[in-house]
Amino acid sequence: MNYPAASYGVSTSVLARHSVLDTESSRALWIPASAGMTNSRQAAGYRPSTRMKRLLLYTAVVIAGLGLSVGAWAMKDPPPAADDDAQLEFLTRHWQTPIPPQGKPPAHFSSIEASLDPESCAVCHRTQYEDWSSSLHSKSMGPGVIGQTMEFIHGDPNMAILCYSCHAPLTEQQEKVVKKGGGSPSLFKKRRAVATPLPSASGVWGSTALKFKTNRAFSASLQQKGLTCAGCHVRKHQRFGPPKRDGSIENSAPVAQLPHAGAIRTAAFERSEFCKGCHQFEPSGSALNGKLLENTYNEWKEGPYALGGMTCQGCHMPERRHLWRGIHDPEMVKQGVSVRLSVNKERYQVGEQVQAEITLANTGVGHHVPTYVTPKIIVRWELVDTDGKQVNESVQEERIGREVTLDLTQELFDTRIASGKSRTVRYARTIDRAGLTMRASVVVVPDDFYIQFFEAILPRVKAKEPRALVEQAIREGRARSYILFAKNQTVS
Repeated sequence: MNYPAASYGVSTSVLARHSVLDTESSRALWIPASAGMTNSRQAAGYRPSTRMKRLLLYTAVVIAGLGLSVGAWAMKDPPPAADDDAQLEFLTRHWQTPIPPQGKPPAHFSSIEASLDPESCAVCHRTQYEDWSSSLHSKSMGPGVIGQTMEFIHGDPNMAILCYSCHAPLTEQQEKVVKKGGGSPSLFKKRRAVATPLPSASGVWGSTALKFKTNRAFSASLQQKGLTCAGCHVRKHQRFGPPKRDGSIENSAPVAQLPHAGAIRTAAFERSEFCKGCHQFEPSGSALNGKLLENTYNEWKEGPYALGGMTCQGCHMPERRHLWRGIHDPEMVKQGVSVRLSVNKERYQVGEQVQAEITLANTGVGHHVPTYVTPKIIVRWELVDTDGKQVNESVQEERIGREVTLDLTQELFDTRIASGKSRTVRYARTIDRAGLTMRASVVVVPDDFYIQFFEAILPRVKAKEPRALVEQAIREGRARSYILFAKNQTVS
């Protein structure tokens, strides 16, 4: 069936122990390192500004990760740790971006231990690698992002590096680095557990324009792999991860006897703040109608799931799986959103009015559905005759989500569904003949905003390689749409 809408932290004492990865945890614990445009927009001849493109890239982090937190898969958050402040301090240090260069590996490291490639991690951590490979984290440097950053890195490297801070955060994944004396790395965006003002949309950190030079450690192949194992787990060739499944962090063997000198374990990896930097704007970030454009962490924090002790990891990494499923995954959405169709009677006579409604309930998601401006949920109705031909003026569509203009300057509507809440869409049409069938459906378009944006800029992209990437991004975005619910019901 063709649906028009679908086309479109650690204490000092803990750190000192240097807890290491053992055989048990390496098997099951963690990954170590080694929509077309609306007619009104087309009619207006929409031309996105440079500032708008910059702001879009600034908010683009959603593509790979802003999804759903399904309570059916959730696990209880561990009780608050005594070193709560130390964990937050650890996260502040851990998520300074760009992630500082790893530097020269220890002399005794093998080539596998010294490597930052996910494939090297897969030698011992195959399950986690295969999970990651199927996730959007591995695709965070998708064609849409690459197609734009390949221009930004030359014309506005500040903005490109800011985009990379979530999409490809390792210094080794970035073509340029700050020159010595060209700006303080402390001015870089920090993915902090505490509030930190972010750079303006002009690509300038505070009032200081950074100066860049070619990064000799840059790896194009590593950049293409997006948010890798090392992005979360490796700093200066030291591995980090969560406690063992039993909560312990102690070594099971001397560091010298373990691969890559073991690992430091901390419960900070199990906190929602670990994810916050790429899924939450700071209070000073871009906002419309008093609401931040990226507000997933706060939606969770202010909702019932945070109160109930359910973390981001509890829903998006069930059983410590490295899948991070969200709104792009139909089964994940079905577990978090219920859909109910009801009509006021079974059959109608000619001249009577069919009255129906679809209710969507956020029964198992820890934040709004959808959480961000990019995805949309489209409720669609139509009447068809006995030949399957659409009845004139019987089509009705309603978009559920946060709709903003493509230049991100105006909010058109916000019909998202908060955790534990519901939204009902009603349909009414007069029956003009016998033998009519009502078709009701709910279609999810995870990349709706980006489809529209890329279609808007495509006519002005003349270079062959960037144009091909934007076209690919449009195709992939459309292909990710899916039917969440569909039912045909004879009404006359």
